[in-house]
Amino acid sequence: MTSFSNPEDQKLLTLASATLKRTGAAQAAALRDNTGRTYVAVNIATPSLTLDACDSVFTVATASGIAGIESVVVVGQKPSGAGVLRDFSASATLFYCADNGEISTL
Repeated sequence: MTSFSNPEDQKLLTLASATLKRTGAAQAAALRDNTGRTYVAVNIATPSLTLDACDSVFTVATASGIAGIESVVVVGQKPSGAGVLRDFSASATLFYCADNGEISTL
């Protein structure tokens, strides 16, 4: 089990968990950009659009003009990958928190 070395990541976990609970989505993600702003999003699953929470939160953040990503925390179903986040910011820390509270890196 990995723990957060940066206390700001615990805040991301709180935001993602609250969003998951409030929306009833399968996944939620919270992202902190390199200026400290945070963004949250859930997965999207419709007949014409499917995005996991990583893709959704990246879309929301880039629409706001982010220049970099510091950290992302995902809760709910484990995402299939985090390629778009790594492509944009290879140094970002990416975490997944399982239902049992176990934290792992993506």
